[in-house]
Amino acid sequence: MAKTRRRRTGSRATPILVVIALVVIVFAGRLVSLQVIDANAISAEADGRRGQTSTLYGTRGSITAANGTMLASSVDRFDITLAPVNMRDFKRLDPETNKYVDVTVKESLEKIAELTNQDASDLASLVDAVLAANPDAAFGYLAQGVTLEQYQAVRDLGIPWVYFERHPERTYPNGAVAGNLTGFVGSDGTPLSGLELQYDQCLAGQNGEESFERSADGVSIPGSVVTLSEPVQGGTLELSIDSDTQWRTQQIIAEQVEKTNALYGTITVVNVKTGELVAAAEYPTVDPNEPGESDTDDRGARTFTAPYEPGSIMKPLTASMLYDQGLVDPDETITVPDTWDQKGAKFGDDAPHDPVEMNMNGVLTESSNVGTATFADRLSPEARHDYLLSYGLNEQTGVNFLGEESGIVRPADEWDPQTNYATTFGHGLTATVAQMASAYQALANGGSHIPLQLVLGCTQEDGTVTDQPDTTPTQVVSSEAAELALEGMESVAREGWLADQVEVPGYRVGIKTGTSERVDADTGTYIVGSNNVSMAGVAPMDDPQYVVLVTLADPTTITTSAATAPAWQSTMSYVLSSNNVSPSPQPYPDINIVH
Repeated sequence: MAKTRRRRTGSRATPILVVIALVVIVFAGRLVSLQVIDANAISAEADGRRGQTSTLYGTRGSITAANGTMLASSVDRFDITLAPVNMRDFKRLDPETNKYVDVTVKESLEKIAELTNQDASDLASLVDAVLAANPDAAFGYLAQGVTLEQYQAVRDLGIPWVYFERHPERTYPNGAVAGNLTGFVGSDGTPLSGLELQYDQCLAGQNGEESFERSADGVSIPGSVVTLSEPVQGGTLELSIDSDTQWRTQQIIAEQVEKTNALYGTITVVNVKTGELVAAAEYPTVDPNEPGESDTDDRGARTFTAPYEPGSIMKPLTASMLYDQGLVDPDETITVPDTWDQKGAKFGDDAPHDPVEMNMNGVLTESSNVGTATFADRLSPEARHDYLLSYGLNEQTGVNFLGEESGIVRPADEWDPQTNYATTFGHGLTATVAQMASAYQALANGGSHIPLQLVLGCTQEDGTVTDQPDTTPTQVVSSEAAELALEGMESVAREGWLADQVEVPGYRVGIKTGTSERVDADTGTYIVGSNNVSMAGVAPMDDPQYVVLVTLADPTTITTSAATAPAWQSTMSYVLSSNNVSPSPQPYPDINIVH
């Protein structure tokens, strides 16, 4: 009987199990390596290929004039960058042949240089320098600050190792027009002065962010972009300034400053009915596109930041106080000598004269300090002080411009005898050009003071309007008192020494001139022989629409207030004509002027 053969299955299975065990060990080892040993490296590589973020820029808002003219805006600029480590030739689909063509690195750089107005060899050298410093460099600049058109042209080349960074750039399309008001931003977009800084909360956009995944060669993977936060665009700041009037008055004051060899000058135009600033021109001034081209002192707005003794343009305000209290009758006359030397004070009129009979209109026409003080002595210092504050002196205007000064009107109980009388004709106190223009608005508006306005509002992206001004009126003097004071100003325009220089054909106008000594900012003392001169005026007198105030600091070719007359006449003529203000009816009314 044959023996049964026993199957030796165990010996055959052993090699297979060994192989399987070895494979498991290898995989397990690799898993340990991946999870433990190489985890950080792999994670770093993955992060380099995925989860990239980029900024979505919120554009800074615009500043516009009342007529819609753009005074400040933001434009898109782009930086073109590359990843040198990924530079290589690539294939591009030719749309004409519908075939792929080879594009070399050299050809790519040459085309970029052509589109960005660079030298191709310089661009190649730039890339070589980046690689020489770091052969594994993943970032470098090819061009910075290129225009939207240049960016689009380079983007359309489809170079996989070229990338783009967008950032807005501030521009001022009208240059120096209202540059003293808008202010300017730094090269990094940080607001540095003027309305740009004061209303940064309105104008500043809010950046958003997006994430995306990229492949090993650094190219963004289609469909991987995710917006993490939406950008918010800045608001639009609307000003009351009329850009045409601002431009014209800047030309006028520049010409007059040069002609009179003054240190600087201003022209301020205010809408009587609204209190809105139509123009706030200065010379010298600043072009916010190139602020470094202007002296430091010329980069701000002296209209708000340079208080001075206004001089005799204060006299119509003094007259209005007296009329309001019923202390002066327009037909009443007083005897006015050429000097005052009593009650602890001493001063005189501009030119010697015999004692002469004058009514209030005559006092204003002759700009008599003695006559003004004689009439004003009927009103207590405390009452006059309170009227000055009601007219808006000793506090910032409604504009509240950045760095705006309040001027100085000391309490009446601190006035010595000289100051008591000097304040009646604009000395012994200080005010800014903006404050005096605002006070004249009240005088021309029937005694009703409306806060001075420059910013009309900020319109946000969602339509919300913020930063609207307070336009609540305050009655300073009665309409009858204001009208009588304006009559005195018309007397000056019709019979004063500058009557032929301030005439605006077809319109009744009223003016008052002022002269005062300039003060040394370091010592606080008067600068002998150095004057500030002013002319404030209203038109048309039958229905006042505009206040124009012209100032010049230390004119030397014409040292009197006559230096302001040409600029005032040119400005008022332009404002009335450009705004289609109807001429005054004829004939002019009779005005009782005794002088």
